[in-house]
Amino acid sequence: MKYKDYYEILGVSRDADSSTIKSAYRKLARKYHPDVNKTKEAEEKFKDINEAYEVLSDKNKRQRYDSLGSNWQGGADWTPPPGFENFSFNFNRGGAQSFDFGGGGFSDFFSSLFGDMMGEMGAGQTSQGFSGFDFGGGRTSSRTRRTQPEQKAEDLDITKTLNVTAKELFEGKPITVTFTEIEKCTQCHGGYCSHCGGTGIVSTPKTVKVKLPKGVEEGKKVRLKGEGKTDAYGRKGDLYLVVHFKDSEYSFDGDTITKEVELTPPEAVLGCSKDINTLHGKINIKIPAGVSSGQSLRLKQLGLPKASGYGDLNAKIKIIVPKNLSKEIIDLYKKIQSLS
Repeated sequence: MKYKDYYEILGVSRDADSSTIKSAYRKLARKYHPDVNKTKEAEEKFKDINEAYEVLSDKNKRQRYDSLGSNWQGGADWTPPPGFENFSFNFNRGGAQSFDFGGGGFSDFFSSLFGDMMGEMGAGQTSQGFSGFDFGGGRTSSRTRRTQPEQKAEDLDITKTLNVTAKELFEGKPITVTFTEIEKCTQCHGGYCSHCGGTGIVSTPKTVKVKLPKGVEEGKKVRLKGEGKTDAYGRKGDLYLVVHFKDSEYSFDGDTITKEVELTPPEAVLGCSKDINTLHGKINIKIPAGVSSGQSLRLKQLGLPKASGYGDLNAKIKIIVPKNLSKEIIDLYKKIQSLS
């Protein structure tokens, strides 16, 4: 059989690092991919490129390949290492692709040199089953490999923060949550992949709806079953939404909420009536004379919904001084100050 110079196929030096090899492979794979280049020569070239990358990107395979040393000559007939002469190997990958190491997807050169290693592939390249090891003596053994690697369900779970406003909590309607799900591409197997562009990563926008229970607390985790990541075997994880109260108008203390009510100095000194907007609608409250900034007025049953009824609303007083006061008003303040 013919020796194959994998370094020459990828156009890299024999001391090229993994990054250089990967870059060269991606460039060539895009050029000769069957979806892009329809010629027969491109199809064969693409197979050689994938075979070369299969070897040079794997530390153990590359070490074995390099160990041929000075015994090889590019393009010359090649004799397998001792112990491989009568070895044939048939192997079927799971998924759409099928490779026969007796002369199908990979070359005879590859099969003779690496056939025994394929039984030790990692979980990401497990087979549906393999049998028929022929070691030249007529004896055949068989075994079936697990098609589905062990994987903890929590590896597929996603946790996101769910920011909710007081209005959303009050109305109790389903809340739309949009996020980007980033996961490993399950459609590529080392070659160029049109699904992920060869990056190995797929970003998918996802939208779900969640209805929060009454009285939900800050930091509570809400579980949406089956809305997490999906692996190559169709198993789904869960989506966990961590509730976070976030509102520009209200602050939260359980089902009690607080909002600021602005008063001018005269209103604070003399007292007044004030219209304020609440989650329950607009109401009018009476501000007693002599209130101080930071003081709160408790308005019962005007807060967030709870298991039974509603929490309270605290109207927190904030005294503000109007800008651009007239000279007359400033003089009056000076007079008041002199009388204090």
